[in-house]
Amino acid sequence: MFDPREKIALFIDGANLYATSRSLGFDIDYRKLLAHFQKKGYLLRAYYYTALVEDQEYSSIRPLIDWLDYNGYKVVTKPAKEFTDSTGRRKIKGNMDIELTIDALELAGHVDHYVIFSGDGDFRTLVDALQRKGRKVSVISTMASQPPMISDDLRRQADHFIDLMSLKAEVGRDPSERPARRAEPVQTDEDEF
Repeated sequence: MFDPREKIALFIDGANLYATSRSLGFDIDYRKLLAHFQKKGYLLRAYYYTALVEDQEYSSIRPLIDWLDYNGYKVVTKPAKEFTDSTGRRKIKGNMDIELTIDALELAGHVDHYVIFSGDGDFRTLVDALQRKGRKVSVISTMASQPPMISDDLRRQADHFIDLMSLKAEVGRDPSERPARRAEPVQTDEDEF
């Protein structure tokens, strides 16, 4: 599946990966995740996308974002929008699909193998576009949860589907290493599978 001569780029939909790993009952160790893919080929870039609620005095995800930024990840953020829906419930909107898509397409001349951490069916069109440019695309999500966290269309379009559960031993955080409070990316209404 991976060729050691390939230039690899990781594209992590932060909210989607968080929801997927949480549904499987483990946390991601981002240091191990980076090391795992550095062994698979030449890791050109590792992007992490998330929306941030700007008006909060303290954001629980800020320590994670800072750590990723200093430890080999290119962090892409934007302010989340807060609104009230028709039933009066407070909602947060912070979809990062466009940012991830544009970054992926801009690197098409330099990357051989894309690894997209998301089950969001909206990325099927991106995967198709990258494949038309001769690029290989692996998608990481899960079928092990109920319901599955990956869209069937995205799974079928990808060259390779990797179930996150199969990577638990390589990229999972040991429960004894878990900090007291987990930083939770903004989960938005648009993070659909």
